[in-house]
Amino acid sequence: MVSPTASDVPPTMAVKIFSAGVAACVADAITFPLDTAKVRLQIQGECQTSTAPRYKGVLGTITTLAKTEGPVKLYSGLPAGLQRQISFASLRIGLYDTVQEFFATGKESSLGSKISAGLMTGGVAVFIGQPTEVVKVRLQAQSHLYGLKPRYTGTYNAYRIIATTEGLLGLWKGTTPNLARNVIINCTELVTYDLMKETLVKNQLLADDVPCHFVSAVVAGFCTTVLSSPVDVVKTRFVNSTPGQYTSVPNCAMTMLSKEGPSAFFKGLVPSFLRLGSWNVIMFVCFEQLKRELTEARPTVDCAS
Repeated sequence: MVSPTASDVPPTMAVKIFSAGVAACVADAITFPLDTAKVRLQIQGECQTSTAPRYKGVLGTITTLAKTEGPVKLYSGLPAGLQRQISFASLRIGLYDTVQEFFATGKESSLGSKISAGLMTGGVAVFIGQPTEVVKVRLQAQSHLYGLKPRYTGTYNAYRIIATTEGLLGLWKGTTPNLARNVIINCTELVTYDLMKETLVKNQLLADDVPCHFVSAVVAGFCTTVLSSPVDVVKTRFVNSTPGQYTSVPNCAMTMLSKEGPSAFFKGLVPSFLRLGSWNVIMFVCFEQLKRELTEARPTVDCAS
């Protein structure tokens, strides 16, 4: 009997989770300034202080932040961002294939099983990773300029202050809009990537390698950004709000609509796409390559032992 080659051996669930976590952290570290710019653009208009800086565009926001608050400010909240990817992305991406197989029940996976897998893994990951999301957004949004005193001095200080002043549930503030956002993101991102990759490979347009992963990731990033923008903006505003500023998530959305108009729901759309598109490319390419390398290393280790 011929032993299976490395390419025939499917990656284990542990390999998928580990690869997803590492790839997501690499992508987050590289694209974090774009995420910070997106947050600042999304909360712009919330505070009507005349001395507050006005951000224009992605590069303008990054440049203004670097000039007024220092280049390091572009990475404010990065530790919480990495913690988020370890607890969040590793589960929603790493468990996707396994959960999809469960819903497929031995048959060839359908669109329904893909969507169901995206819904489940995204929902579970949100509840686990929400505290890191709250801290990340708050640190990205706060400024020490124009008489504004920073609420937090660092990542762990933010966890402590939020828990003591707003209660433990304060760390799960904005779970509802974040759940809606990530259900949309997870389903659109993973299902679109999966379908695009499958189409390219089956029709022999591209081989299952880096160019295929790159194209699939860009398409998935664009679709995800457009569909998730309204709930993403509401989530950012609500999570960053002070106690009592908004009575509920719907109140936050209605306040935005009445004061700033429908366009407020698409604030930061360009940096969102630049960030999510580039994040997708880096993450999926790293994820596929790392998953492949770790899987290929397993038979070698087994044979050697």
